[in-house]
Amino acid sequence: MNPNFTWDDLQFFLAVARTGQLSTAARRLRTSHATVSRRIDRLEFALKVKLFERNPRGYVLTAIGQRFVETAERIERETEQLQLDISDGLTAQRGVVRLSTLEGFGNFFLSDRLSSFAATYPNISLELVAIQQIMSLSRKEADLSVALTAPKAGPYHSEVLTPYTLHVYGSRSYLASHPPIRSRNDLAAHRFVGYIEDMIFAPGLDYLGEIQPGLRAHFQSSSILTQLKAVRQGLGLCVLPHFMAREEKDIEIVLPDEIELKRTYWMICHRDLVAVPRVRAVREFLMQIVRENWGHFSRERPLSVQPAAQILQTKSSAQA
Repeated sequence: MNPNFTWDDLQFFLAVARTGQLSTAARRLRTSHATVSRRIDRLEFALKVKLFERNPRGYVLTAIGQRFVETAERIERETEQLQLDISDGLTAQRGVVRLSTLEGFGNFFLSDRLSSFAATYPNISLELVAIQQIMSLSRKEADLSVALTAPKAGPYHSEVLTPYTLHVYGSRSYLASHPPIRSRNDLAAHRFVGYIEDMIFAPGLDYLGEIQPGLRAHFQSSSILTQLKAVRQGLGLCVLPHFMAREEKDIEIVLPDEIELKRTYWMICHRDLVAVPRVRAVREFLMQIVRENWGHFSRERPLSVQPAAQILQTKSSAQA
């Protein structure tokens, strides 16, 4: 063993390998840019290999570096399992968990319940990424993800978090000043608000064609929050999740008995992280708050129904 080698440097190597940036890795590790750079240099010196190519856009793994990732991740998993074996209760529930969610769920449901999480798990630092992009679980860009579909392949643990419904909504002022809507066919005469078509990153967000072939959004935004604000201002009709629109006073549902879209939120994490206490705590918290607020996700609360604890574990390698 090279006397200059230290196991602690591996976490710095993995953070840079996963992010490609010293500054991003430093934020994740709660340290400085200079410290990360120094640790990487020390690790390369100890191993006598070049792990990264430096360029203006960031750090790119060399061929040796790519091979070394597997070894470092194996050590990471064993370390986390050791912590699990020797710890129990809240002493094991500490550290950082990065949770990636869709904007609607993150900003309009989960964010209102973060104080409860903080009170229950004071030693867990939760990083909530609620932006319209897909983060890679395989590269550990996120520890846990709430998504519209479960991966069909890869080393992932997937659970149904909750089904939910969506409907067409319009502001009261818009509906009062435009032709009445008595059936789906009447929708063609109305303006719609929706996603930018070539930026729809999940098929489950492509709503308008499902409602009526040929419908196009006149105002488009990649943000569901911006779409909601556009509806409030009377720019047109919009498809919104029930849990987002249910508390809105100035918008109302259109054709409630005829149009109802159904989707499902899945909770996904890398199989290696399923038993890690801090990740398990976040998973259990999400399941709990969904159960407690089951009626928020559908106009009609089903009787004697609980969210399914449906699990898929796939074995081949793929990115989420």
